[in-house]
Amino acid sequence: MQADTPPPVETRDLTVGYGRAIVVDAVSVAFPPAAVTAIIGPNGAGKTTLLLALMGLLPARRGGARFFGEPLGRARRRLAFVPQREAVDWHFPVTVGDVVLMGRYPTKRLGRAPDGRDRAIAAEALAHVGMAAFADRQIGALSGGQQQRVFIARALAQQAEVLLLDEPFTGIDAASQEAIYALLAELKAAGPTIILST
Repeated sequence: MQADTPPPVETRDLTVGYGRAIVVDAVSVAFPPAAVTAIIGPNGAGKTTLLLALMGLLPARRGGARFFGEPLGRARRRLAFVPQREAVDWHFPVTVGDVVLMGRYPTKRLGRAPDGRDRAIAAEALAHVGMAAFADRQIGALSGGQQQRVFIARALAQQAEVLLLDEPFTGIDAASQEAIYALLAELKAAGPTIILST
């Protein structure tokens, strides 16, 4: 990265809280491009709060974040978020293919349905994570590791330049963890900036 090129994600004095409690206090950090960066800490340390604030899902009390030198509103389509598994309703009647196709909606104009190109991109993303054979399954019928790979495929379908993953290894078996580690290493080589909490 050249000295005058802004980082893909940067926070300055970012402070976030719930009620009177400050959870993220004056965080200033620049995340490097084309790298995997882990935010590591115990439960309750503020990892999820930081990621939600980056995505604009929690308001900052002070400071803020910029993406490629721009505010969130101008860069939102360049970001994709993979939530914690506990934050998802796995009983919702939707197929694996539909979940991944949802990654295309941020690229569409309001009210426009996905087209054949969107379906091809979603299918390619599913294949990339090794889940193409499960496209017609209900998302809740999969194992935890498979569900996580599907949500990573949704982020890939968005073709975002920054991937934010909240606790991607929680609640999945060791084999699935290894598969996701390998997938993240492969993605890193392809160029996106990956930020994950664990």
